[in-house]
Amino acid sequence: MDNVDKAPLKVREATPPGGGGLLSKPQGWWTRLTDFLGEVRAEMKRVTWPANKEVYATTIVVILTSMFFGAYLWGLDLVLSGALRWLYKLLGATA
Repeated sequence: MDNVDKAPLKVREATPPGGGGLLSKPQGWWTRLTDFLGEVRAEMKRVTWPANKEVYATTIVVILTSMFFGAYLWGLDLVLSGALRWLYKLLGATA
């Protein structure tokens, strides 16, 4: 992290009261857009992308965890619905 280029942040002036917006300064929108896209491109170069092996491993973990919790909630639903059915039957309600 020490070798990361830390560019100074650009400070933009606040929008004047009652003004601003795309229609008030139509001549500067292209410059602002190209500045923004240039900043996005520079920031994307700093992103550390995960390796394929890491993506594969975390995908497997997510799938297995989802399956585990799905089975757990299905079992819990069966137990609770059976308990409610028994309670209704005990109290004489029709379900």
